[in-house]
Amino acid sequence: MADFVFKEETHPDMMLGSMNRLWLEKEFCDVILCCGGKEFPCHRIVLASFSSYFKAMFTTPMMESRQAKVDMVDVEPREMELLLSYAYTSEVDISGENVEALLAAAHFFDITAVQKACFRFLERHMDENNCVGINCLAENYSFKMLEKSSMDSVVEHFSVVYKQEEFLSLSVDKLTEILASNDLNVTKEETAFEAAMLWLNHSPDRKQSFEKVMEHIRLTLINPSYLDCVKASLDVVESQAFQRLTAEDKNHTPRWPTGSCEVILMVTDHQLVTFHPPSNRWKTLESLPFTGPGLAASGSTVYMAGGRYRDGIVSRQMCSYDYSHHKWKKLAPMNEARCDFALVMLDDYVYAVDRLWDQSVDRYDPKTDSWQLMESNMMPDLCIGAKTSAAVALDGFIYAAGWDEMYKYDPRTSVWTVAATIQNPRSGSAVCAHKGKIYVIGGQQDDEEEEYTDKVECFSPETNQWSMCSSMNKPRYHPGVAVVDGKIYVLGGMDDTIR
Repeated sequence: MADFVFKEETHPDMMLGSMNRLWLEKEFCDVILCCGGKEFPCHRIVLASFSSYFKAMFTTPMMESRQAKVDMVDVEPREMELLLSYAYTSEVDISGENVEALLAAAHFFDITAVQKACFRFLERHMDENNCVGINCLAENYSFKMLEKSSMDSVVEHFSVVYKQEEFLSLSVDKLTEILASNDLNVTKEETAFEAAMLWLNHSPDRKQSFEKVMEHIRLTLINPSYLDCVKASLDVVESQAFQRLTAEDKNHTPRWPTGSCEVILMVTDHQLVTFHPPSNRWKTLESLPFTGPGLAASGSTVYMAGGRYRDGIVSRQMCSYDYSHHKWKKLAPMNEARCDFALVMLDDYVYAVDRLWDQSVDRYDPKTDSWQLMESNMMPDLCIGAKTSAAVALDGFIYAAGWDEMYKYDPRTSVWTVAATIQNPRSGSAVCAHKGKIYVIGGQQDDEEEEYTDKVECFSPETNQWSMCSSMNKPRYHPGVAVVDGKIYVLGGMDDTIR
């Protein structure tokens, strides 16, 4: 006969509840912790079980192991009571008023779970007004995750942070760590310079750190006339160091994102990434559980819809991402699941375009957070077999690239028409609009042989004419495309070396 093992799932909670009642009733207590004039009767076995500090105290030949009363001089009564309550209940109340003292006490007694809970509390309540203090706290306790996230907050909100009192109390090493960051969010390098001078002038003994601080300011990015005005206010030693630093400065890399300049967002390999053209740098913003969503932007708000999950399921979900504040918001789902399609912003609406043979277009209204199925009028068999993930808005119309034709959708009449025949038939191309023209970029010219192309052609709706443009450096299939500062950027996609 097989052995039978019985396990009562509620047993741990029942035991802990019973121990808590014994503690509250002061039954079977065998040690008293004395703290700030207050006494806490406890059970040695409970203390040793939840804290390695107490385990070492009661299981080694220390004097306290034999005492009926143990003085606790490194912790306040309030925090002692909170930690004891945690030991007997597994719960602890954390607030803005007690978190720092509770963290210090939990660190002293080596109670890891409470330390992590305090760090999570600090991270959830972190903003531009307290991120400097939280970063110093995280560094002091060697909590790397909070140290990184708080430093990210410091550099992101730097224009507010450097005006606070806590900023002036930073060590020179912490200050230079901040000023050296490529991610320092300043509209101009003069802001970083002013912050450095504010810190240096806060105390006379900081003048000796002038050169160490200033070497992290990108002086070549500052207006020369501004620097001339600054030099006049420096003493002899500072002026000599300043001239030397100006002559030697070789860091011409702009900060990220250098104020309100445009950046490019795209989804690749289950990640939302952003590209900053002035500094030629990439940054990963978020990990995503899907690929192939539609993306559309309106100011600093990015709309993301659909996509295919790792298990192959196609999504209807839609959300918005506020790039300025790095916040997500869940929105109304699409009427149907979509993947590898075009999401287009036009006249304050978001349009989902993919299967051009459908007699409909999905339209999202951000004001009402709702989708509407727009019944389309088409010529018979107009778009049979056409599917696209390449569409763009221009002059009040949506243009979508099929295999060999460019289609035009009029949102006022909900009518699709053929705008023009594409000179080089292709699938998997990208399209963008620039200076009143539409560019069709890359793609696959032969479905059977999988021949990817580097060709780019341009269509002018005004003259109804096509023209060939310079080819790309290499073929690209399903690339991303964006227009920033008068330039067309083509990103990602597959080429002849990746299939």
